[in-house]
Amino acid sequence: MNFHNLLKSPGLIILDGAIGTELDKLGNYTRCENNLTNPENVTHVHRDYINAGSTAIITNTLTMNRIFIETHKLNIDITRVNLAGAKIAREATGNNGYVLGNLSATGQMLEPYGNYTEEQFIKAYTEQANLLNEGGVDGFIIETMFDLREAVCALKACKKVSDKPVLVSIAYKTESDGGRTMMGNTAIECVRSFADEGADAIGANCGEIDPFQMAEIIKIYAGTTKLPIFAEPNAGRPKLVNGETVFDMNPLEFSDGLIKCMEAGAKLLGGCCGATPDHIRAFSKRI
Repeated sequence: MNFHNLLKSPGLIILDGAIGTELDKLGNYTRCENNLTNPENVTHVHRDYINAGSTAIITNTLTMNRIFIETHKLNIDITRVNLAGAKIAREATGNNGYVLGNLSATGQMLEPYGNYTEEQFIKAYTEQANLLNEGGVDGFIIETMFDLREAVCALKACKKVSDKPVLVSIAYKTESDGGRTMMGNTAIECVRSFADEGADAIGANCGEIDPFQMAEIIKIYAGTTKLPIFAEPNAGRPKLVNGETVFDMNPLEFSDGLIKCMEAGAKLLGGCCGATPDHIRAFSKRI
């Protein structure tokens, strides 16, 4: 069954959780560069999530677009890191799961707030989407986006590249006042914009809200669209402890929050910052 048909089928789809912090635990602090330098550890993290119950895993390619790489002066080959990320995830799943190619923020702002045009963003995302598609992903997931316009650029790029399904998400600052992104867009505005551009599933991830607050966003989504909805909350709201951002919600409480998201209308459920294989396992065991 391809991922398009899986989205249309009854039942839930379990996504994975954080990858970068799991690699940190293994002593590999270079995040996506590990696709090239420590691929066995990336495989290990993917398989931990599969063993925890994930139906679909996400490539270790967060921010691996040309604009982010060049503006952050990273010594990473964009072609190799994306192809490797897709290949590693594909080999980790074998015939037992699905792979979604991850596209996320450029780290830059569109005009008039920044120096980039929508055309430049679309070009950068098209390049990355082509590489992930070549690497054999089953679909694309656009996540950890803070600007609706940027997320739409990534969505347009993926739709240009392939007819594989595109899941698109945005991060919320608050669930109140109709749900608000960092840039002030409401949840309804995001849903309508994504639907108009052909998204195959619409979600929320990361941000400054916990899983229970995200369930309120999902309720708004469910009242606005018939498209599949996904939720990837952090393991609690971010806290600053000794100068470090931490997410300290335990797996059981996290699974309680994911169940609230499920009851609100989410079909695909996973985690973002602070969510570990134990968090995903706690949820998968309950459903």
